[in-house]
Amino acid sequence: GVHMAATILIADDDAVQRRLAENMVQKCGYAQLVAESGDEAVALLTAPDGQAIDAVVLDLVMPGLDGLGVLARIREAGLSIPVIVQTAHGGIDNVVSAMRAGAQDFVVKPASFERLQVSLRNALNTSALKGELQRIRHSREGRLTFADIITRSEAMAAVLRTAQKAAASSIPVLIEGESGVGKELFARAIHGTSERKSRPFVAVNCGAIPDNLVESILFGHEKGAFTGATERHMGKFVEANGGTLFLDEVGELPLAAQVKLLRALQEGTVEAVGGRRPVKVDVRIISATNRKLLDLVKRGAFREDLFYRLHVLPLTIPPLRMRREDIPHLLRHFLVRFAAEENRTITGISGEAVAHLAQLDWPGNIRELENTVYRAVVMSE
Repeated sequence: GVHMAATILIADDDAVQRRLAENMVQKCGYAQLVAESGDEAVALLTAPDGQAIDAVVLDLVMPGLDGLGVLARIREAGLSIPVIVQTAHGGIDNVVSAMRAGAQDFVVKPASFERLQVSLRNALNTSALKGELQRIRHSREGRLTFADIITRSEAMAAVLRTAQKAAASSIPVLIEGESGVGKELFARAIHGTSERKSRPFVAVNCGAIPDNLVESILFGHEKGAFTGATERHMGKFVEANGGTLFLDEVGELPLAAQVKLLRALQEGTVEAVGGRRPVKVDVRIISATNRKLLDLVKRGAFREDLFYRLHVLPLTIPPLRMRREDIPHLLRHFLVRFAAEENRTITGISGEAVAHLAQLDWPGNIRELENTVYRAVVMSE
């Protein structure tokens, strides 16, 4: 379990130095990959599954493509992987050039275990924090993409592939999955990768609106349409015009609203409560549910015709217990974010704690894991 914590690429042409670095990385509890030349390192880093590398320990002096060459290639490829350069005594000029070329840190050979351990931990924490800040910024700006979804699991790879295909069209997507698995994150990533990304992303939690207000909130209302309607309200459909409307817990919609939703989807128009004329809208619909919608259809609680309109491309997100290898990565990301937010200097989670947490079932999924880390950061001595 713990070895999924991070994968470190070691690039060195000297077999002895390579073994030494490998032993240290292993002792830190990280998994490692090795490259015997600069070209091999670049090939591993730019492979389609290259994002599975979390940091690089790079020898600067190698025949062929040297360390500086590798750093240049990493930058050209637009990768943001932290690099720690290793240099022999007296190679300080090289170090200066390497730091200018984007290296995160340097160690002088032969590096002590403690020095490398601290360097790697800092590099991974910095990188996780950068990722978190970028995710928060992207989320705020409606530019979240699939790159912002933290996962390494096979179970998720297929889901990501389908979601990426969905993003390329305007096909309605229905995201299914337990509470807290990240359904809204997927909806935002689909929107942020689609050609509508510069237009609004509007999220509505259908389960959180009182029944008598659902239609007004979705389709809008005219002034005076009902008691308390003191001004007109345009509704979420109109608000999302040109963009994406995310209907979370769509199974909770009352039947009257389901009828209106179906009509809106069929005709591309919405009618405000108390409104005279229908308004044309162009929205892409992504809906989500943590229930089996088909069961609701069989029970007569959800309209079959609406179900088939929404369920054009189903996307099922597996629960966290089905992708335990993601737990260490999620832990690291949440930890650096909350430590930064709470202004606490916490360097990491012990191997035992990670192993224990990776074994749990997490019925509340990622949201529960996130809350657990938050609480731990606040309570830690």
